[in-house]
Amino acid sequence: MLSKRRFLANAAAALGCLSVAGCGCEGASAAPAAEAFEITKTEAQWRAILSPQEFAVLRKENTERPGASPLNEEHRRGTFVCAGCALPLYTSETKFESGTGWPSFTQPIADAVRTRRDSGLLGIRTEVHCRRCGGHLGHVFKDGPPPTGLRYCMNGVAMHFIPA
Repeated sequence: MLSKRRFLANAAAALGCLSVAGCGCEGASAAPAAEAFEITKTEAQWRAILSPQEFAVLRKENTERPGASPLNEEHRRGTFVCAGCALPLYTSETKFESGTGWPSFTQPIADAVRTRRDSGLLGIRTEVHCRRCGGHLGHVFKDGPPPTGLRYCMNGVAMHFIPA
């Protein structure tokens, strides 16, 4: 039987391995520390137009529970847009089932997103945000299918779907 102490030691070792291995997509272009966005609002203005869940993800960089988004089951033709500013982000042709519990895409629409290095408890990752309003969308990883080999793992609550 695994003791609590042994479990915690194993978990810490696993997290250490993740941070050494680097989970992120190092080839992505990083956003400047003080990146300026076309659309800016005060926290009160964002709270007024976003649901509490959208605000938590887009403005506070929280993560929704895996499997929670109805966009996981969205298979119609159309476009996924930023929930904060309606910028088109991904087309349905680039969506795929990753098995992660979050909507995943092979590539964004040209000039729709920006990335930056994200260092935290889960190691070094590459954060993805809307290039127009700066809203946090999710992360990109180098374990996706062809043609890009990338998996843009997005929070569904950060997007709305517009059918074609």
